[in-house]
Amino acid sequence: MKYLKINTEEKADPEALKNAILQMKGVVSVDIIDDENPESELKKAFAKTKEQLKKGDYETLVNDIFDIITKNNSKK
Repeated sequence: MKYLKINTEEKADPEALKNAILQMKGVVSVDIIDDENPESELKKAFAKTKEQLKKGDYETLVNDIFDIITKNNSKK
């Protein structure tokens, strides 16, 4: 899976951007992450984890946790 990071201006409409990107061929999902509000990112991560556990998608869950751990360690 590949990811695309888009930085927007403060007055940009993230929902409109999300809807436009979802219309593109090959795009499976779009997540809006607010760097100014890490709590919202944490809530999304917990919701995603809950869904992964319900579906039995343990491999993706472990990979996501590993990515979070290695990402946080690379910032130090």
